Amino acid sequence: MPWRSPLALLREALRGQRAREKDLRNLVSNLPYEGLEKGKQPNRYYSGNAIKTTKYTLLLFIPMNLFEQFHRLANIYFVGLAILNFVPVVNAFQPEVALIPIIVIMSLTALKHAWEDFRRYQSDKKLNHKPCSIYSRREKQFVERRWKDVRVGDFVKVVSNEIVPADLLLLYTSDPNGVCHIETSNLDGETNLKLRKAISGLCVPNPEYEPESFNCTVVCEKPNNNLNNFKCYAEKPDQEKVGAGIESLLLRGCTMRNTNHAVGFVVYAGHETKSMLNNNGPRYKRSKLERKLNTDVIFCVILLFVMCLVGAVGQFLWLKALPAVPPYLVPDSNGHLDSPSLSGFYMFFTMIILLQILIPISLYLSIELVKMGQIFFITNDVDLYDQETDSCVQCKSLNITEDLGQIEYIFSDKTGTLTENKMVFRRCSIMGTEYPHKENAIRLAVLEETETEDDIIFNQRPRPTKTGWSLESEDTQRHHGSSSRHKSKVAGNARSDVAFSSPLETEVIPDRMLLQQISGAERFSSSSSRETDPHLDFFLALAICNTVVVSMATAPRRRVSGVSSSSQTNNPLDTLSNWVKKTGSLRHIFTSWRQDHFNPPLKMEESGEVDGLQTCSLHAPSLCDNRPSATSDDLCFEAESPDEAALVNAAKAYGFTLLARTPNSVTVRLPSGEDLVFQVLDTLTFDSVRKRMSILVRHPITRECLLYTKGADYAIMELLGSPYAEHLTGNEKKTAAATQHHLDCYAKDGLRTLCFTKKVVSAKMYESWSVDRQRALAAIENREQLVMDSAVQLETNLSLLGATGIEDCLQDSVPETIVALREAGIQLWVLTGDKPETAVNIGYACRLLEEEDLVINISCNNKLTCTSILDSTLEEVRRYAADPRNVGTTQDISLVIDGRTLAMLLSSDLQDGFVELARRCRSVLCCRVTPLQKSHVVKVIREKLKVMTLAVGDGANDVNMIQAADIGIGISGQEGMQAVMASDFSMPRFKHLKKLLLVHGHWCYTRLANMIIYFFYKNVAYVNLLFWYQFYCGFSGTAMIDYWLMIFFNLFFTSVPPIMFGIMDKDLSAEMLLGVPELYRSGQGAGVYRFSTFWVSILDAFYQSLVCFFIPYLAYRDSDIDLFTFGTPLNTISLFIILLHLSIEIKSWTLVHWLIMLGSVALFFVVTVAYSGLCVTCNPPSNPYWIIQRQMVDPMFYLICIITTVVALLPRYMFHVLRNSIAPSPLQQARHVDRLDPGTREQLMKEWRNLRGSGPVKRSRLSTPPSPTLDTHADIYPVSPIASDIMGDESTLNVITGNHHHT
Repeated sequence: MPWRSPLALLREALRGQRAREKDLRNLVSNLPYEGLEKGKQPNRYYSGNAIKTTKYTLLLFIPMNLFEQFHRLANIYFVGLAILNFVPVVNAFQPEVALIPIIVIMSLTALKHAWEDFRRYQSDKKLNHKPCSIYSRREKQFVERRWKDVRVGDFVKVVSNEIVPADLLLLYTSDPNGVCHIETSNLDGETNLKLRKAISGLCVPNPEYEPESFNCTVVCEKPNNNLNNFKCYAEKPDQEKVGAGIESLLLRGCTMRNTNHAVGFVVYAGHETKSMLNNNGPRYKRSKLERKLNTDVIFCVILLFVMCLVGAVGQFLWLKALPAVPPYLVPDSNGHLDSPSLSGFYMFFTMIILLQILIPISLYLSIELVKMGQIFFITNDVDLYDQETDSCVQCKSLNITEDLGQIEYIFSDKTGTLTENKMVFRRCSIMGTEYPHKENAIRLAVLEETETEDDIIFNQRPRPTKTGWSLESEDTQRHHGSSSRHKSKVAGNARSDVAFSSPLETEVIPDRMLLQQISGAERFSSSSSRETDPHLDFFLALAICNTVVVSMATAPRRRVSGVSSSSQTNNPLDTLSNWVKKTGSLRHIFTSWRQDHFNPPLKMEESGEVDGLQTCSLHAPSLCDNRPSATSDDLCFEAESPDEAALVNAAKAYGFTLLARTPNSVTVRLPSGEDLVFQVLDTLTFDSVRKRMSILVRHPITRECLLYTKGADYAIMELLGSPYAEHLTGNEKKTAAATQHHLDCYAKDGLRTLCFTKKVVSAKMYESWSVDRQRALAAIENREQLVMDSAVQLETNLSLLGATGIEDCLQDSVPETIVALREAGIQLWVLTGDKPETAVNIGYACRLLEEEDLVINISCNNKLTCTSILDSTLEEVRRYAADPRNVGTTQDISLVIDGRTLAMLLSSDLQDGFVELARRCRSVLCCRVTPLQKSHVVKVIREKLKVMTLAVGDGANDVNMIQAADIGIGISGQEGMQAVMASDFSMPRFKHLKKLLLVHGHWCYTRLANMIIYFFYKNVAYVNLLFWYQFYCGFSGTAMIDYWLMIFFNLFFTSVPPIMFGIMDKDLSAEMLLGVPELYRSGQGAGVYRFSTFWVSILDAFYQSLVCFFIPYLAYRDSDIDLFTFGTPLNTISLFIILLHLSIEIKSWTLVHWLIMLGSVALFFVVTVAYSGLCVTCNPPSNPYWIIQRQMVDPMFYLICIITTVVALLPRYMFHVLRNSIAPSPLQQARHVDRLDPGTREQLMKEWRNLRGSGPVKRSRLSTPPSPTLDTHADIYPVSPIASDIMGDESTLNVITGNHHHT
C-alpha cells in the first residue's frame, strides 16, 4: 500500500464524514470496480459489514478501564488518599500497603468488565464469520464469503432459511411473482411471515439473475433506526425513477422463509443497518435508592471532615499544651520542628488517610453483587414461568431491581397486556342487519369451562369437505371421532409456529341466518348478479382487505430453538371422555343445532379414506376443488395482527377462503368452490393517522376497479358523510344508522369494532389517481405526507357494507392481580386506543372499575368547557374530603377520559388541576389515546407528584410509555418484541406482575436498603475505634490495630455476611406477601431507607464504638500491655458486635446464613493466629508476633469480649423487643402470623384482608347480551348502565355512583 501523507488522510476522512452525513446517498454497483484499491471504490465512505460491540482492545484495556472506573467519584477519592499516603509528612501507614484495598476493588471490577467484553468479542466474531454468497464479476457467479466481507454496493444472494447479512434492496426472487417471505423474529419477535417484493421495473424475471446487468443508481435516505419506514428510488440510465419502500427492503437479521432464493443490493451494512441502529445495548437507570445513597455518602464525607478537623485541632492544642519538646518528636535534618499549627494542618490529611474507610470502599461492588443475586432468583422463579410461551421474566436493566418494591403508579396498556390479544370473531352487521352468532358464543362458553381447548375442538370444529354444503352424520362422527381428532391435532401441530393460530382464534361456527342468506345467494343467484350481492361483498372484503400471507401448514420452517408441540401426546379416548364429562348438559344444544342448522338436504361426500371408511365434516362453506390442490386445512394465515387473522378465519368459515396473495393478485375461493383471482392495483396500508387500510383490485368477472376499505368506525363513518347527509339515499341512511347502533352495542359489550366499505372506481379516476400515487411513492422529501394524501384522495364517498365485533378475552387472573395491586396502595391507570364504551366494559370486567365506584366521565369538545368541568369536579371532590363526616373514610373514585379531552387537560394551564384530580382517584381509564399521549401522561404524573412509576405494555405503540416510566415492563405477547426490547423487565403475562412487585420487589428493596444501612453502620462503628484512640495518643494518627488486620477486616472478615444478607434474607414468606398485599406499602414513599433510619444507625454505631473502646480501655488501664495487645481485643470485639448486630437484623436463618456467619468468625481467628505467628516484620517497625496467642490463654480476654459485646448490643436488642411488643408495625405483625401453621395463617390472612374492606375477587367476564337487531323492541334488551350512564357524546360530565349489576 503506497504511503499517504497525514494531510491526505485527513482530507479523505473529512470527505467520508460529509458523505455519511448527507440526507441522501447515491449508491452504485461495485462490480465495475472489483479488484481496484479502496481509494477507487465508489462506495468506500460507507460502513463495512463487520460489527464491533466490544468496548476495549487488548492493548488499551487497562487505560480505558481505569478511565471508566474513575468516572465513579469514590474510586478517585480512594486513589487520591492512597497517593497522599506517599507524602512523608502526612502518611499514616506504609504507603504500599495503603494501595491494597483500592487495587483489590478495582481489579475485581476490571475482571468483571473484561469477562463481559470477552463475551461480546466472541459473539461479534461468530457473527462476522458467518458465510454468505456475494456475486463476483471475475468468477461470473456467487461465491462464498463472510459477513464481514459484505460492502455497500455488493449483490448478495440469500437462500431459504438463511439469515440476511445486511440491509438489502430486493431486486430478484425465485418466485415468478417477484416476492419473498421473511420472518423478523430476530428483530421484533414477530414469528408471522411478512411479504417483501422486488422493486418493479428493474429486472426481467429469468431463471438466473445477472447482477452485471444492473446499471441503475440507487438513491436512499441516510441510515436511521425506523424499522417500518424506508425511502429510496432507483434511477435508470434514461433518468426514469422507480420508487421503493420498506416493502422492498430485507433487513439484516431477518430470516428468508418459503422462498428458494433472492438477490439483493446492499444499501446499508454493519453498524449502519437498521437492526444495529436499534441495538442500543443495556440501559442504565439510577434507582431511587441509589440517589438516596449518594446523598448519604456526602453526609459521610462531611462527617469524615469534621472528625479530621477535630484531629487537626486536637493535634494543635496538644502540642501547644506541652511544656517542652517531647522526645518522640524528631526534627528534620536541619534540626527544625514544625510549628503546632503546621503540624495540625498536616494531621488533617493524616486523619483523612487513617479514617478513610468511613466511606465504604466496597459498598458499590457489594451492591452490584447483591443485585446480580436478586436477578438470579427473579429469573429462576418457576411461578414467573409461562409454559404456553415457554418464557419467563427477564431482566435487562441490572441496577433498578429495588425500585420494584417502591412503585406507586402503574400505567398499563389494555390490548395484549390486560387481554390475551387473541381476537375471537363474535358477531357482525351486514347492510343494517345484525347476526349474533349464538352458536359460536356457545362454543366459546364451552371452551372457557374446559381445561384445554383441544379436548373439544374436534366436536364442533367446522372443517371443509370437497363439494357442496354438507353435515357430518352422527353415525359417521361416532366412527371417525378419533380420526378427526387426530387430524385436528396434526393440523394444530403444523401451525404451532404461526402467530394467532390457536383454535380459539381460528374456529368460527357460522350464524344460522347468515349462512342461509349466503347459501341462498350461492344457490339461486346468477353469476353476474352474485358479484353485486352485499353479503358476498362483505365477506370478500374480510378475505382480501388485509396483509395476510398464505402459506402451507406443512411448509418446513427451521428454527434455531424451540420445542415442537408434536412431542406432546394425548390419548383420544381420554379426550373424548373429558369432553363428555365437561360438556354434559350442553350436548343437546349442539345436537339440536346440528339437526336443523341447514335447509339443504344432507350430502355425504367423500373427503378421504381413513381405515377404509368415508368421512365428512361439519362445515357450512364447503370448498369444492376438483383439481389436485391443497385443502383449506393445509393453509396457514400469517397475519401481522390478530384482528386480521380473526377476520380472515371468519371469512373462511363462511366459505370465502383466502388461497394466495402476491403483490399483483389475491386469490379467493368462494363457497361454491369457484376461485376468483383479483388483480391488485394498489394497497393503501394502515397508518395511525387515517386509522384504516384499503385495497384496490380489479374484479376478474366484471373488470371493475373496486376499493375495499376497513378501519375504525369513526374513521369510516366520516368518509360516508353524516348518516343523515343529503347525498345518501333513504336505504343508505337506514343502513348507516342501523350499523352505527350495532357498533355502539358492540362497544358496550366490550367488543373491538371495524367497519367495511366498498367503492367502485371508474377507469378514468383510477388512471388520474395512479399518476399521483406513483409520483408520491417515488418522492424522497415529504414522502409520508404525499403517500397519505394520495390515499385520502381515493377514500371518499364509500358505500357501507357492514361492521364486525371481535372480542379480546381477558388474560388469566387479571382481576385478581388488579385488586391485589390496588390493595398494595398502587394506583392503576389504563391507557388504551379503544372506544370509551369498549374500554369501560373491559374496565369493569377486569375490576379496574368497581360497581360501587363513583365513576367520573369527562368528555369535552372545547377547552372552555373542559376547564369548567374540571373546576366543578375538583370542587366536589374537595368538598367531600373537607366534610367532617367523611374523616377517616376514602371515596372510591374512578376517572374515565377520552383522548381529545386528555390533550386539553395536559395543557400547561390545566395540568395541575388534572393531576390533583387524578391523585384523588383510585383508578383512571384513558381512551382513544395516542402513543405520544401515553408517554406524556407518565412524565406528567411522575414529575408533578414525585412518585415511582411503572409502565407495562406489549406493542410498539407502548415503547414511548415504557421508556418514560421509572420501570418499563414489556409483555412478550403476540404483538412482537418491540416493547420487550425497550423495557427494563419482560414477562409473559400480566398476572406475573403481582408476584414480581409484591414479593420480589418487596424483598429486593428491603434487602438492599437494610444492607446499605448496615454497611454504613459497620464502617462507622469500626473506624470510630481509631478516632477515640486519638484522644489518648496525642492526635498523632497512630493506629492500635495492625494495618494488615484492618485491611483483612473489611475485605474478608466482614464482607461476605452483608452480601449474603442482601441476597437471601426474607422478612416475610412469599405466601404472606401475596396473601396480604397491603404489606407492600412499607416500601412506598420514604420506605425503609429513610433519613431518620440512616442517622439512627450512625448514632448506634457511635454508641457501640464507644462501648467497644472504653470497656477494654478501662479494663487494661494502668497495666503494662503494649499497643497491639490493647488493639487485638478491640478488633475481636468489633467483629463479634458487627456480626451479632447483623444476626439481630436477619429475619430468616438458613444453612447458608449459619455457614457464612460462623465461617467469618473462624476465618478471623485462623488468619489472625497465622499472621501473628508468621508475620514478624510484615509492617515494620511494629511487631504483632504471638499477640493473639497470648490473648487467647488469658481469661480476661474472653471476659472483656463477652461483657463488651452484650453492653454494646443491648440497646438495639431492647429496642427491637419493645417495638415488637408495644407498637408493632404491619410487617412485624405479619411476621408473627407467618410463623404459625399454614391453616391458621391462611385464616388470619383472610381476616386481615376483610378487615380492610377487601372482599374476595369476583369472577367477571364479558356478557353476551341478545342481538340488538333493529326489528326488536328496545324494551326487551336492558340498556347497560356502563354505556348509558357513564358515556356521553357531548361535552358533559357524567357521574355514576351506586351498585350496578354487571355480569
